[in-house]
Amino acid sequence: QVQLVESGGGLVQAGGSLRLSCVASGRTFSSYAIGWFRQGSGKEREFVAAITWSVGDTYYADFAKGRFAISRDDAKNTVYLQMNSLKPEDTALYYCAEGLGGSFSRSYDSWGQGTQVTVSS
Repeated sequence: QVQLVESGGGLVQAGGSLRLSCVASGRTFSSYAIGWFRQGSGKEREFVAAITWSVGDTYYADFAKGRFAISRDDAKNTVYLQMNSLKPEDTALYYCAEGLGGSFSRSYDSWGQGTQVTVSS
């Protein structure tokens, strides 16, 4: 099973940027895509972005388009989420997950512990 470790979260002012990292170990041929999800306090978990390992196809939630960018480094087994123009409503615990891809959390089998992103106004 894939093990995932997120990092890069922190406290940033509105309008600032952060880059999250997700390091995957124990990948197998069934490891098709990595997705980023987030869950704010008292809110449902929601899809942010996803990328396929093989081709690098990317998918974004509407709120992430134009502000966030997902990328991968195959040599490092790492997926990044560059977040720009951050807003207070982006405050959440951000998770990476490995699975079949897409925007549904049930399509992902392995999850990291999450990294906290807090955006101050």
